[in-house]
Amino acid sequence: MSSGQGQPQLPRRSAWLIAARPHTLPAAAAPVFVGTGLAVYMNVFAMLPALVALLGALLIQIGTNFANDYYDARSGVDTENRQGFTRVTQSGLIKPADVRSAMVATFTLAVLVGSYLVAIGGVPIIVIGVVSIASGVLYAGGPYPFGSYGLGDLFVFIFFGIVAVTGTYYVQAASFVPAFPLWLPSDTLPVTAILASLPAAALATNILVVNNMRDRETDRAAGKYSLAVLIGYRWSRIEFLVMTGIAYTIPVLFWYLGYGPFVLAPLLTLPYAFPIIRTILQRTDGAALDPALAQVAKLLAAHSFLFALGLALPAFL
Repeated sequence: MSSGQGQPQLPRRSAWLIAARPHTLPAAAAPVFVGTGLAVYMNVFAMLPALVALLGALLIQIGTNFANDYYDARSGVDTENRQGFTRVTQSGLIKPADVRSAMVATFTLAVLVGSYLVAIGGVPIIVIGVVSIASGVLYAGGPYPFGSYGLGDLFVFIFFGIVAVTGTYYVQAASFVPAFPLWLPSDTLPVTAILASLPAAALATNILVVNNMRDRETDRAAGKYSLAVLIGYRWSRIEFLVMTGIAYTIPVLFWYLGYGPFVLAPLLTLPYAFPIIRTILQRTDGAALDPALAQVAKLLAAHSFLFALGLALPAFL
């Protein structure tokens, strides 16, 4: 039996698991780890806000995945010729209306979960939540989907790195502020939180770099101008190297600034990173870049966990 577009039928639960794209969830969880590790170091750790921030980040990631699946199929960006993981809307595994409803439901749940964080963090969290959800939809949807105009990498760097790490730190620090914040209370967003966000931002961006390199030819044919389409393979590889350099320079900077030797723990992932770099420098085909995509996600998770652990450990010693 096959679907209307010639794809084999899958159990509905399996199809929804594909739509949620669990392999992308490290990009949502990693910055929460880092923000929490820094909160422990700065003695502002608060468990419940950290856990709710993690849940909210995962929901926004899943909602964004549903949005991309739905809007990319509707706009014609996803075709039968694209490489990579199955898209459930384009392949006919799930009805478009159902994917759209799942997107709305997931973002609505994120708002409900985020209401707790709003009670703690006040107006700044309202702004972050609204902009994050709107960007998740507008990445592939709306009249000017910025993922199709070379802005996707910037979006990921900002929202899956800087905003996610600093937001996680902020809600924990703000939980010690008695009043409902109308703006950022003093000492709830130090410069070090922004610096700490850069490795996660860079490696999350690298996930998109690999994805866009793999899809460059089919995206260009479909009229989607990702940054890889605009700048080509050579400069995409340079972007990948720069982002990787950022990820491994920042822990060294924190060590130099006096955060202790444990903060160098992310350097333990370098032996895993080197083969990925070699693949990116040599290959453009899906057979190589699909595994590399999953490997970069694992690298992001491992690097962020070790960075968070390295930041937190001095508080227990």
